[in-house]
Amino acid sequence: MNAPMPQRSTTPAARAVARSQAFESALSKAMEGGTDFGAFTRGRYATDASIYQIMPTGVAYPKSADDIAAALQIASEHGVPVIARGGGTSQNGQPIGRGLILDMSRHFNDMLDYDAAARTVTVRPGMVLNTLNERARQDGLFFPVEPSTASRCTIGGMCGNNSSGARSLRFGKTVDNVLAMEGLMHDGDSFRLDAAHWSENASPRMREIMSNLTALADTHRERIDEIFPKVQRRVGGYNLDELLPAQPNLSRLLVGSEGTLALSTAVTLKLSTLPKHRVMGVCHFPDFRSAMETTQHLVALGPVAVELVDNNVLVMGADIPAFVRTISDITKGTPNCLLLCEFAGDDLDALKGDLKRLDQCMADHGHADAVVEVVEPHRQKAVWGVREACLNIMMSMKSEGKPVSFIEDCAVPLEHLADYTDGITDLFERHGTRGTWYAHASVGCLHVRPILNMKTEEGAKTMRAIAEEAAELVRKYKGSFSGEHGDGISRSEYVEPMFGAELTRAFEQVKDSFDPENRLNPGKIVRPLRMDDRDLMRFKPGYKTKLPAEPALDWSDWGGFGGAVEMCNNNGTCRKLSGGTMCPSYRATRDEQHLTRGRANTLRLAISGQLGEDAFTSPEMKETMDLCVSCKGCKRDCPTGVDMARMKIEVLHHYHKRHGLPLRERLIAYMPRYAPFAARLAPLVNLRDKLPFLAKLSEQWLGFSARRTLPQWRKPWVEDRAPAVPQDVKGDGRDIVLFGDTFNRYFESENLEAAERVLVKAGYRIHRVTVGSSRRPMCCGRTYLASGQTDEARAELRRTLGALRPFVDAGARVVGLEPSCMFTFRDEMTALLPAEETGFMAGKALIFEELLAEDIAAGTLTLPVGDAGGQTVHVHGHCHQKAFGAMGAVETVLRGVPGLDVQMIESSCCGMSGAFGYAAKNYDVSMKMGEAALLPAVRDAAPDALIVADGTSCRHQIHDGAAREAIHVALVLDRYLQ
Repeated sequence: MNAPMPQRSTTPAARAVARSQAFESALSKAMEGGTDFGAFTRGRYATDASIYQIMPTGVAYPKSADDIAAALQIASEHGVPVIARGGGTSQNGQPIGRGLILDMSRHFNDMLDYDAAARTVTVRPGMVLNTLNERARQDGLFFPVEPSTASRCTIGGMCGNNSSGARSLRFGKTVDNVLAMEGLMHDGDSFRLDAAHWSENASPRMREIMSNLTALADTHRERIDEIFPKVQRRVGGYNLDELLPAQPNLSRLLVGSEGTLALSTAVTLKLSTLPKHRVMGVCHFPDFRSAMETTQHLVALGPVAVELVDNNVLVMGADIPAFVRTISDITKGTPNCLLLCEFAGDDLDALKGDLKRLDQCMADHGHADAVVEVVEPHRQKAVWGVREACLNIMMSMKSEGKPVSFIEDCAVPLEHLADYTDGITDLFERHGTRGTWYAHASVGCLHVRPILNMKTEEGAKTMRAIAEEAAELVRKYKGSFSGEHGDGISRSEYVEPMFGAELTRAFEQVKDSFDPENRLNPGKIVRPLRMDDRDLMRFKPGYKTKLPAEPALDWSDWGGFGGAVEMCNNNGTCRKLSGGTMCPSYRATRDEQHLTRGRANTLRLAISGQLGEDAFTSPEMKETMDLCVSCKGCKRDCPTGVDMARMKIEVLHHYHKRHGLPLRERLIAYMPRYAPFAARLAPLVNLRDKLPFLAKLSEQWLGFSARRTLPQWRKPWVEDRAPAVPQDVKGDGRDIVLFGDTFNRYFESENLEAAERVLVKAGYRIHRVTVGSSRRPMCCGRTYLASGQTDEARAELRRTLGALRPFVDAGARVVGLEPSCMFTFRDEMTALLPAEETGFMAGKALIFEELLAEDIAAGTLTLPVGDAGGQTVHVHGHCHQKAFGAMGAVETVLRGVPGLDVQMIESSCCGMSGAFGYAAKNYDVSMKMGEAALLPAVRDAAPDALIVADGTSCRHQIHDGAAREAIHVALVLDRYLQ
């Protein structure tokens, strides 16, 4: 008898799983750049900077046009939509959907051709705009379309959305600066479109498509002329108007198509000449309407940009460390809002004359003495930094209600701007909310966002009502509903109301001509998704967050841990590749997983139950957090204040509670406890670096990289046998408790000794404080926090605070050398202990340079140092010094030494970050972080130059990576003591 044949499952779910597995298998084999179909990765690509979240089928990382063609062909065979993605910073849900996400930014980002003489460049779509402009500026050129996301937006994304930027008044939109485009159809067929002889260059298939569409545009010429808004900022629908000239550039039809027609593989751009000079006038206004009324008169002066900074930004930005100094610098009095008016050209005297004309124009319209001139380039850069962060500043509201993007960038003629903004303000009031405003006053395109709680059904209903009424206002003033950020999910429903049925059917013909099976980014521009469908949103019906146990840290300032995580609005500032500190792990890996945004999205999905049970304490979550070096760069650089370093402590606390603490982490965490004994055995413990086989054993058994040297134990810096008593404190501002951290105490005691000599010579009284009868040194708990051992850290802090309190209450200040330790007293301490235990330390814990700079500024201190005779010092800032704005104090103190040539190194994290870089598994990425900026700068320094770094781990990275010895600022000052 024959055996029965196995029965194939016929359930829909089983068939769907089988199809998905077949698609994943075929794609993974075909893609050189790699794929990922895991739930955690798909979750990280389910969102952009909009309110929407749609889980994709999978993610692929193309390395070549062949990779993209293979992905398109395989996706077409399996009926899977394809969505191209650049930086993922779109405001309206463009690069998300149920399908395969192609992340163009990781690999497909190189420059193909560059001709400075012809002022043209051809790039892959994944190239970041700032990367392109850094190269072009070497020849006095730039790509002049510069949106506020220039540090992370890609050229492909800019073409997809038809981006603009602050200076479009002079340089136009992306569409005005694209010369040619090569790409692939939905099934992988290649094409090229440009302005010259397109019928000869194009394939027969593309010639037929473009001939038909050119005829289609001509058929609708009158309706296009009648209905397309007569404002520069119009990016809704498809660019049929670009097909109307006698010699059209056919590539421009694809600009603004949001990846719904074809995918670009190469884009040729027109570059512009950089103006030699720029000047800015910051115009002050007592109320919003007067600013809107005056805008058209300022534009008549011929500026390249007129940008609005509204009252919300001024008020909220004044509380954000990265912006408070700049806002104070450019404002006088308490204006309601500002207009930033920029002039550019090659004649600086003429530009200064433009500022005088601006001042007169303001006076002529009732605003005398209302312009602050900003001529210095570094000040202008700081002002643009505030302007470019406007969105994120406003998104930093710590409440359930946030400014929501859906009527984000409507544009109206300037003569109607004041009436339009009044109408929108009234509309918000009728619906019980208010709005935030910023951006491009010069072209009547103000980014406006009503504050809504999108976690509620009422929030979604109000959003729909506001959108419909705003569309009516835009029609009334003959404006454009989509002025800069495209249609996406938020605005595609309003294409037909704005353009009418006839042109909408023509748009559908455009879509069907290119993509008849609707495989490319479906639901955008034509046949749209519903903009208020809560199932498509980040906060879906029933959304709520919960940790698996009580939080280890106090998150009440954010409304709980979930509120802190949700502060990430996905705008992607952390994806910038240069400048600032964050995010060093992303700069090294280009992996969304190792990015502040990627981690925040993963945390949000995990604590809201969208990644399955126990996701928060899973190995996948631990892996997501592993390359966070706790640099605190996001705390400062992220305008919404996402503090991933603190979140990592919370994650590790719960993870290790469940999985246990590995030996390597235990050795690091408990170092302050066993350090006195290890120091006594220094000759034996230090053998590891002298005997290679021991280094290899330490890597095998403990995970410490054999390619690293370890800090050398030494005779420690110790307190006096007779401990100080509070009665010794005179309370005249000269009493200092010198805090000896574990690292400087046991590995580099010469730093503490030098600091002591400097402080004594400067007239301070030094108090060495011990703790309890054991006299075990004080500890801030930092090493415990690094592995989430919050109970141990809390105990150490309580022990230390108990010893410090009598001295601080008597008038002493606490000063230390290691930034990560000293800032623990100002940061994590307040999340570990209640205010009644920690309040006495407010303003009393300072790093060495802060003390000196503070007293120099107060006129109570003159540094007793002599002339350095032209000695050069190159200074690398510890990440925590940067995060807490302390590098100014370092620079002030060093520049106070006569004859010392101080050169500040522009760098992100050194890559060592405490114990991170010592781990064998982290060695390669640690060195890559260092090689991004710091180590090359150190190697380029003259042999006799001093290298200065306050962080113990920073100095060690410089030693290992550049074979130079870096020293603490205290040693520099000690060298020149008089």
